[in-house]
Amino acid sequence: MVKEIQLRITLKEEDRDDILILKSAIKLDIKKEAITGVKILRKSIDARKPKIIFNYKIAVYIQEPLPEKSEYHFKYKDVSKAKPIHIIGFGPAGMYAALRCIELGFKPIVLERGKNVQDRRRDLKAINRDHVVNPDSNYCFGEGGAGTYSDGKLYTRSLKRGDVRRIFENLVYHGATDQILVDAHPHIGTNKLPKVVQNIRETILKYGGEVHFDTKVIDFSIKNNKIQALHLHNGNEMASNRVILATGHSARDIFYLLHNKNIKLEAKSFAMGVRVEHPQHIIDGIQYHCSGERDSKLPAASYGLVHQVNKRGVYSFCMCPGGFIVPAATANGEVVVNGMSPSKRNNLYANSGIVVEINADQDLKKYEKFGPLKGLEYQKSLENLAFTAGGRSQVAPAQRLTDFVEGNLSNNLNDSSYQPGLKSAPMHSLLPKLIGSRLRKGFEAFGQKMKGYYTQEANIIGVESRTSSPVNIPRNEKLEHPQIEGLFPCGEGGGYAGGIISAAMDGERCAEFASVGL
Repeated sequence: MVKEIQLRITLKEEDRDDILILKSAIKLDIKKEAITGVKILRKSIDARKPKIIFNYKIAVYIQEPLPEKSEYHFKYKDVSKAKPIHIIGFGPAGMYAALRCIELGFKPIVLERGKNVQDRRRDLKAINRDHVVNPDSNYCFGEGGAGTYSDGKLYTRSLKRGDVRRIFENLVYHGATDQILVDAHPHIGTNKLPKVVQNIRETILKYGGEVHFDTKVIDFSIKNNKIQALHLHNGNEMASNRVILATGHSARDIFYLLHNKNIKLEAKSFAMGVRVEHPQHIIDGIQYHCSGERDSKLPAASYGLVHQVNKRGVYSFCMCPGGFIVPAATANGEVVVNGMSPSKRNNLYANSGIVVEINADQDLKKYEKFGPLKGLEYQKSLENLAFTAGGRSQVAPAQRLTDFVEGNLSNNLNDSSYQPGLKSAPMHSLLPKLIGSRLRKGFEAFGQKMKGYYTQEANIIGVESRTSSPVNIPRNEKLEHPQIEGLFPCGEGGGYAGGIISAAMDGERCAEFASVGL
């Protein structure tokens, strides 16, 4: 017999299996000896009150053995001689589209503009140290996409888009910790993800798929509104009648290419703002009601904040406890910041994007001449502004949080995890009113919600601009572009995902539809 129950235990009881077993026995009114095993299904922390509680959802096995294997099985088969499906991009959407193709008996041929995870590291080092951006290999482009070096947070609200558990189980199958199956807010970590991504690539190759790095698609051949071939940067051409377009939210050249070929695009609402960085001990103190160091059993504290200002949401995005801020530009001449955390989340700082909703229909009147690319051009304008304000390098413009809200130039800045460096700049006057004024009111409100959050010990750093794609590539009920037969827009680049898990699920769905009738 198996029964599921909910348990709440205190900080003192945490990490003691006998407590779980004993409380299970008491709650089920059975003898402890009859319990043959306890499996943790979900774990979360309730720190809203000074007495911190760990919430557990557990399965209690009564005179029945614990299952040794997962109920999920991934039946990959040799597809080396099967019909091909071309996949452009090897981020979460592209990777899981490829894996699903193999399960369905089709050969994925992946074309990735960037490098593999090992070679990609040199280009990341060049951005941080030399301020040189390789437009095809950076924090956004390369094996694993933006997710590989962008923290590995796996939390998603996209529960109706597919089998979330299946993606989690597949990540474990490819080397991720099985703790992601349990934690309420699962996280792999920037330092652990590259190996998982490499394992996924090796699975694809093992079963006959192909993965081509340093291979950039620069054009499509289309005849009678049907995809015919892909043109590569090296002059080669690949015949193809099924293409999954999983290029990510920063592949601006793809948006320009489609727009220039009069392939339908639509402007999409998105969000922009800054990244705020606090010493981690401040966030720990606020969230765990403590002074000094947090209890060693507790993870680095996180937060989620939202406030409405003049009919637009101001909210935290991609919060990274114990993390660091990185330069996420995809071209020279722009500054973009993003955040990430290692698996242990043991860095000295906590950072989060604090962004403002941008309504594509109402807020971008000055950019209407760009049509469906108006949001993209608005993004670029602020990234170029940040580049200039930072001193025309990857040094980022920054300001103390209190100075930003109060409209004062910061005479000096706090220490930061951002390796290229910071330069004091009047962000309160540089950011457009649409964003700046709402951020200032939002930060004031957040200071009321989290006492101690509003502090001169925090920096705001600009700009956080790549929260999601500002362009939607439309598709019909078969996930195919309504104009171009055989073209399947996918993942964040198409406007259909907002993170690793939702992108992976969308990749699987696109593979299923792309294989129909092939």
